[in-house]
Amino acid sequence: MTAPASPRAAVPRPAAGRRPAAGPGVRFRDLLAAEWIKLWSLRSTRWVLGLGVLLVIAAALQKSLDAYDSWPTFRPVEKAHFDPMTAAFSGVTATLVMIGASVVGALAIAGEYSTGLIRTTLTAVPARGRVVAAKATVMAGVMLVLGAVLSLGTFAVSQAILSGRGVALSPGDSGVPHVLVANALLAPLSALVGMGIGALLRHTAGTVAACCAVLVIVPGFFKPTVHQWANDLYAWFPFYDWVHCLSLRHPLSAPALPTTSGSWIVFALWPLVAAVLAVIVVRRRDV
Repeated sequence: MTAPASPRAAVPRPAAGRRPAAGPGVRFRDLLAAEWIKLWSLRSTRWVLGLGVLLVIAAALQKSLDAYDSWPTFRPVEKAHFDPMTAAFSGVTATLVMIGASVVGALAIAGEYSTGLIRTTLTAVPARGRVVAAKATVMAGVMLVLGAVLSLGTFAVSQAILSGRGVALSPGDSGVPHVLVANALLAPLSALVGMGIGALLRHTAGTVAACCAVLVIVPGFFKPTVHQWANDLYAWFPFYDWVHCLSLRHPLSAPALPTTSGSWIVFALWPLVAAVLAVIVVRRRDV
């Protein structure tokens, strides 16, 4: 007689409502490497960032040359109020940076949904929160480096030109460091906001349109008013804070204008909330 077959060991199943955890071999640095490869494998990333850098540097160069050529025709009051920082990084430059960075952030996640790559990613690594955290970390790091390059690069180009008129600034001059930092932070802030909106909408064109509207177009119409509740609302938009506070070496102090401390808080909250939103949405919604 043959011996009775031994009972099969019970295969544990995940509890209802819970997703299986990532395998023990999946380390966070592996996820970072994967997201780095995916980011640079998109031709749109290279095109947007490459053309964006050229456009921003070209804008600073053109504006600085215009100021240099027009300087002899400036009236004394215009010379007294001239801020060399605006030649380096103007409102148009900030708009280009925020739109370009938000588009890259949006495509990084909305593009995966449109192509179906997200299914492969989450099949390989079911821990969705870690995947989004890795994506946000890579995006923030890349855009922070890019923002620093743009901020310092435009400053160096513009001040080299304006030095011929004796009005150039140095990085250590009063008010210059905080403007340089604010300019550099526009790129990572916008990219993470783009990721958050992309995770929410999952539609490439709709996400790009929403990013442009929320980050630049709508705040661009805001003007200080006599209604303080409106001024308090406007101060919650990063572009408005940058225009009326953080882009100025010596911001004006008035109830209708955003404060420096409040503006830095807004700059910190927007990318943080956007990253948390992306994690929550990806974890709770089906692919």
